[in-house]
Amino acid sequence: MAPQALGCGRQAPAQARGPRSGGLALHSASRQVTAPGRSLVPLGCADRPASDTSSLRGLIPLTRRAEELSPPDAAGGRPPGQGLSALGIWGRLGARQQDRGPPGCHSQRGAAGAHGHPDAAASLRLPGGHRRHRRTAPELGPQTPTGGTPLTSRGCCPARTPARVCASWGLRRLPRYLLYDVNPPEGFNLRRDVYIRVASLLKTLLATEPWVLVLPPWGRLYHWHSSDIRQVRLPWAEFFDLPSLARNIPVLEFEQFVAESGGPFIDQVFVLQGYAEGWKEGSWEEKVDPRPCVDPPQYTQDKHGYHRGWFWGYGETRGLNVSCLSVQGSASIMAPVLLRNTSARSVMLDRAENLLHDHYGGKEYWDTRRSMVLARHLRAAGDAFRSRHLNSTDEADGTPFEEDWTRVKAQPGSSRGGPYLGVHLRRKDFVWGHRKDVPSLAGAARQIRGLMDTHGLDKVFVATDAVKAEQEELRRLLPGMLRFEPSRAELALYKDGGVAIIDQWVCAHARVFVGTSVSTFSFRIHEEREILGLAPETTYNRLCGDEERPCEQPTRWRVVY
Repeated sequence: MAPQALGCGRQAPAQARGPRSGGLALHSASRQVTAPGRSLVPLGCADRPASDTSSLRGLIPLTRRAEELSPPDAAGGRPPGQGLSALGIWGRLGARQQDRGPPGCHSQRGAAGAHGHPDAAASLRLPGGHRRHRRTAPELGPQTPTGGTPLTSRGCCPARTPARVCASWGLRRLPRYLLYDVNPPEGFNLRRDVYIRVASLLKTLLATEPWVLVLPPWGRLYHWHSSDIRQVRLPWAEFFDLPSLARNIPVLEFEQFVAESGGPFIDQVFVLQGYAEGWKEGSWEEKVDPRPCVDPPQYTQDKHGYHRGWFWGYGETRGLNVSCLSVQGSASIMAPVLLRNTSARSVMLDRAENLLHDHYGGKEYWDTRRSMVLARHLRAAGDAFRSRHLNSTDEADGTPFEEDWTRVKAQPGSSRGGPYLGVHLRRKDFVWGHRKDVPSLAGAARQIRGLMDTHGLDKVFVATDAVKAEQEELRRLLPGMLRFEPSRAELALYKDGGVAIIDQWVCAHARVFVGTSVSTFSFRIHEEREILGLAPETTYNRLCGDEERPCEQPTRWRVVY
């Protein structure tokens, strides 16, 4: 396939503009320039009206098998909903529901064919005798989800998502699915940060057409050392409240995606990477280009030509196409690629940590961060520990909890916090990786005692990844130190990730908190305390290295409503 020419007329959403380069986002691969306050328009198209849609060709040259499955439209481009696509639809849909269509959704059954689509007879054979249909996503009439019963068919609300949320999205066509993964060594809290970046990208996509974010299952993380419990293929509901996430963007668990899309197949996998030539200082520009893979991709082709990989521990999952993209810029730089250069219904961005934040610290960032409400059973465990051991309750501490995060606008200093000091003391890899910033155990104990004296506190809760011998030494240095130490049954229920969240929840409610330099675990506690309305001077503190002079304290990022 010949490289696609740069088209004029189709504008990317305003959110695609990156915050760097003084507000000027440069896309070198497509020679596009976005000035502040203007829509994204290819160079050389200034003489054409913005409404001219005579060409919808892609942003960058890509050669994909999926594009060959659907013919170009009259203008030479391809509508983003066409091509190799999933059998399923958004929402739980059994065979009987698919036959008749639920109330409020237009049924496409009848002459349309077995699966309710005009060209459902055309299909592609997949491993194990499965057949995957290729079809045009039908245009749907207006949908009006009403009442308390979620609609579960074409263009309607996903299961358990509030109807008013889906109605606000105004979906009309079959959604496309966005999946992502992160470099395996990255920890739990960095992955939470990557979710915020990808959510920003999804919001940019939603400005043009319906998409849903498939949540990558948790498992096999660096800090999860309990080998005697199963910690793979863990859904997000283990750690986060899904209805809260859905108030921000449409989301699905991975197994629900498999059930709805016709099988464990991902149409297109893009492996994101940096540029082999690196970044030249003083010439920053946001760009994305198809490039040879810098490192060998962690995928192998089977005898059917499909790609096997880690896929979050789901060994039966296959990628139909895998290719590498070099990226440099904020998350929404991928929007034109996904909207114009691939017609795949399901697209996975591997190594998504290579994308930067669109608007770090802005309202969009905080909306997504606030939507990441911790799972109710983990909050309950943390609250029970606070009440039992730390004389701390929401009523006494002035930290009332509201299930609907969109209704919370706590002001700084409006919450008091429980009568104890919360500490996060990172050890293990930080001892040698950040040795100047991390104190010795004796140095940490000395600083902790000083903070307790300064603030008149007689209890201290410590969250730490220290090995057992270090924990015993810390207890000797800090008599009465408290930690959340789960029983075997509790560990099996909460998993290592849940125990870490309980630690963060207890630290977030402390009268005063002190963390560890450049630790994402501490960063997430800062954010939680900011959301709860605790005073910044009691939040943005860290332990200093024994010889560290001066000891710079963390930067405050004020919540934006």
